Amino acid sequence: MGVGCAVEPHRGRLLKGDLHKPDTAGWLNALICRAPHLPERFEQALTHGSAKPVNYERLEFLGDRVLGLLVAEWVYDRFAGEPEGKLSRRFNALVSGETCASVAREAGVPTHLVLGKQARDDGAADSDNVLGDVMEALIGALYLEAGLDEARTLVRRLWAGRVDTQTAAPRHPKSALQEWAAANKRKPPEYELKDRAGPHHALRFTVSVTIKGAGEASATGASKQEAETAAAAALMEKLAG
Repeated sequence: MGVGCAVEPHRGRLLKGDLHKPDTAGWLNALICRAPHLPERFEQALTHGSAKPVNYERLEFLGDRVLGLLVAEWVYDRFAGEPEGKLSRRFNALVSGETCASVAREAGVPTHLVLGKQARDDGAADSDNVLGDVMEALIGALYLEAGLDEARTLVRRLWAGRVDTQTAAPRHPKSALQEWAAANKRKPPEYELKDRAGPHHALRFTVSVTIKGAGEASATGASKQEAETAAAAALMEKLAG
């Protein structure tokens, strides 16, 4: 998926003395369709706390809210006439940490992350938590520099394939499982946290879900909520199969 404007984002170039140094400036230019006015702010958005005290966390806080507003505005306009419940399901799927991380991977973010050695060794460059937060931090940085219009342009380009291919409002797996239990006269699903492991920036949660007398399933995710969602989807698949 192309995420740049005139050119594709640079994945990296070979430089004498550093065989794997990425061309982050060129990548950013392609990502936001121009050179940043304040490149240090975008560098901050790409920087993990393991590398520097000034990192992406504050920008992620802002970018999360900006993304939420822009996606809410988008689905409201795009799916005119849909009730609030369906719009909420679309919205939640589009702004989830998993979706933000997937967008970040497609945009080439992992190559340009600034990580401490231990975080890199622990796999932070492929962590959904880290990548999702950095994607939101980049949106926050662009909003601060250029306002909502440019942030909207970026979000609509990077998320376009996801919004335009939503033919129906997705049902959240946990809601679908709850509805299945009620329709089949079963007690509500029960979720249990089985394990929490890994370093802070790359935590992994394992959750099981059980519907008494019907079945159970387990799944692992980068957050408790993500693991519960995956477990619910796994159990729905079992019940359907």
